[in-house]
Amino acid sequence: MTLRNDWTRDEIQALYDQPFLDLVFEAQGVHRQHFQANSIQVSTLLSIKTGKCPEDCKYCSQSARYDSKLEAEKRIAVDKVIREAQAAKDSGSSRFCMGAAWRNPHERDMPYVLEMVREVKSLGLETCMTLGMLAPEQAKALGEAGLDYYNHNLDTSPEYYGKVITTRSYSDRLNTLANVRDAGIKVCSGGIVGMGEKREDRIGLLMELANLPSHPDSVPINMLVKIAGTPLGDVDELEPFEFVRTVAVARIMMPKSFVRLSAGREKMNEQMQAWCFFAGANSIFYGEKLLTTSNPETNTDRLLFEKLGIHALQLTTPVEDSLPVVEKKTLWKDAMAV
Repeated sequence: MTLRNDWTRDEIQALYDQPFLDLVFEAQGVHRQHFQANSIQVSTLLSIKTGKCPEDCKYCSQSARYDSKLEAEKRIAVDKVIREAQAAKDSGSSRFCMGAAWRNPHERDMPYVLEMVREVKSLGLETCMTLGMLAPEQAKALGEAGLDYYNHNLDTSPEYYGKVITTRSYSDRLNTLANVRDAGIKVCSGGIVGMGEKREDRIGLLMELANLPSHPDSVPINMLVKIAGTPLGDVDELEPFEFVRTVAVARIMMPKSFVRLSAGREKMNEQMQAWCFFAGANSIFYGEKLLTTSNPETNTDRLLFEKLGIHALQLTTPVEDSLPVVEKKTLWKDAMAV
């Protein structure tokens, strides 16, 4: 299947408008052309600095502007990051992601951040960070330290964006993604659905992602986790099949990207998660927390994997050479046996 960066709104609308079973069947076919059919990338996400973020993202508990009852924490020590990364590896994770509630990293933080990258990579894990906006020189330093992925989501369509965030422009986000690509780091970028947007906004988000100069290597599709005290704390729920459709359309449009079933998974029943996997989702976070929001427990995921007969991807090549992750014939239950 030819990779495209020229998707039109009408083409994406036509994908969404297909009968549900036709759409997910097509998405599964595309998925099997590029990935092992029953393999799921498993990652762990750790908050390295929590709360007091100056941004006004209306969905986020970490914004200093809202009374979400979240207690702020300072940047954690490098040795704690190493311990958490080793525990994640021992539990079957192949990728370790570190997130900080910053608008952008300060220069005083960069030596610690770079050390985190180097130490986690030395454990044989892929590394990912989300630190806010990056200047070109910061992206270059992260690349030289060996960072594999940088996460910076577009969140929603350009048209709906201003209703969710006002302190950082859409162009700011695109500029950071450009800096990351120029530094030779793989891009992780997706969005959040269920924020009160319309389907036309979900179409706009996917069009922006797929029409980037190169497709993101990883595309997280998040279901809004409603946080009391934030402006989106009581927004109407998104219809579950619409979420599955969004996963399927993302898989078809970006066939070689990992599509991550990300935030909001704790509220999904097993059947909905299974539909998402059939629709082409092939990446998850596990662990009790995604930064500050809850996530299914590891044992719950292990049992679901066993029911579905799917297993976790494991790196089989040196981390610095790995693109994409290759399947290792280790079942989830073996990787999780600790």
